[in-house]
Amino acid sequence: MLSQLEQLKTMTTVVADTGDIAAIKQFSPVDATTNPSLLLKASSLPAYAPLLSEAKTWANSQGGSDAQVLANMTQKLAVLIGLEILKIVPGRISTEVDARLSYDIQGTLDSAHQIIDLYNKAGISNDRILIKAASTWEGIQAAKQLEKEGINCNLTLLFGFGQAAACADAGVYLISPFVGRILDWYKATYPEKDFSGANDPGVQSVTSIYNFYKTNNYNTIVMGASFRNVGEIQALAGCDRLTISPQLMQALDQLMEPLERQLNPQSAQSEQVAVSIDETTFSQQLKADAMANEKLSSGIDGFVADQIKLEQLLAKL
Repeated sequence: MLSQLEQLKTMTTVVADTGDIAAIKQFSPVDATTNPSLLLKASSLPAYAPLLSEAKTWANSQGGSDAQVLANMTQKLAVLIGLEILKIVPGRISTEVDARLSYDIQGTLDSAHQIIDLYNKAGISNDRILIKAASTWEGIQAAKQLEKEGINCNLTLLFGFGQAAACADAGVYLISPFVGRILDWYKATYPEKDFSGANDPGVQSVTSIYNFYKTNNYNTIVMGASFRNVGEIQALAGCDRLTISPQLMQALDQLMEPLERQLNPQSAQSEQVAVSIDETTFSQQLKADAMANEKLSSGIDGFVADQIKLEQLLAKL
């Protein structure tokens, strides 16, 4: 019998949630995603030392203020790691814009264009890249413009239904709803409740979004992310894509029991009707959802903190 990881690959596109090239080689995912936290972790590995040096040399050649040089350095490093990953995966790499630009439409556009330009100059076409940005109103509007330019986007830090609806309305290529972080919030807020199995609010959220997209014929891809345990992945088997850490891929690869498909476009049902969402409605829905509002804000703060740590690491080179 195939392992559950191999069974999962027959119904869901498996994406590596890591910047660790060795782990990507081991599990043969189709795509890979990175973020400032993963890049920070990867940068501490000896194998990446040459890439750090190359990023620094390039950034210094571009000139500018110290802050601009560091920003360019981290952007270049993200692309260099992405280029190494693209030598392994047959599909796409998601590369994230600076999280400090999460509420800046033009800043996000400028950063995205720089990322695309760096990949293009390295011989990588747009169809192998996803620009990753936070699912703020500004991030979604920037993604809407980028999609019109033929630059596909991955909207991350997605916690609420309103965010998902706005992304679909904007024609975003892919969303990354964060399963585990939703569970974290509910467990911390309601410690007395049982959120195991089918009661997992992160699983319920992604299932609801998936059914809404399929019922209303949206083309936006749903890629569940941020898993805390194997059970969450099993409960979302059949989702368009799932981005999984090496540790959880390893755990799935060791399980030899049958894996039942849970999500299927043919059987998807949703009472939610597709509607166009404006900024006011988006803001109202986000404020009304304490979990989504808090986790979006703290998620951006976390990525910003790791971005700064990465810049501090590179500044010492």
